[in-house]
Amino acid sequence: MCQSCGMPLSRAEDHGTEQDGSRSKEYCFHCFQAGRFLDEGITLEEKIEKNVKFGVRMGMPEEVARQMCRTILPNLRRWRKK
Repeated sequence: MCQSCGMPLSRAEDHGTEQDGSRSKEYCFHCFQAGRFLDEGITLEEKIEKNVKFGVRMGMPEEVARQMCRTILPNLRRWRKK
């Protein structure tokens, strides 16, 4: 599971890339490429809203998408309080 957005990392091509071009073990290609987050500087709340919109576009009811994001995202490595 991507430790930024929660996307399943089922296939090699689902994984983002590190700076050296190798596949990231922790992040998906939507979030992480060439060793950098594509949404650098985004807050957890902004990421939740972004993912809710994506879920709705994929056919998920907004309330379900929001609850899922609020449950999963804060527990992912990128968003955990240090």
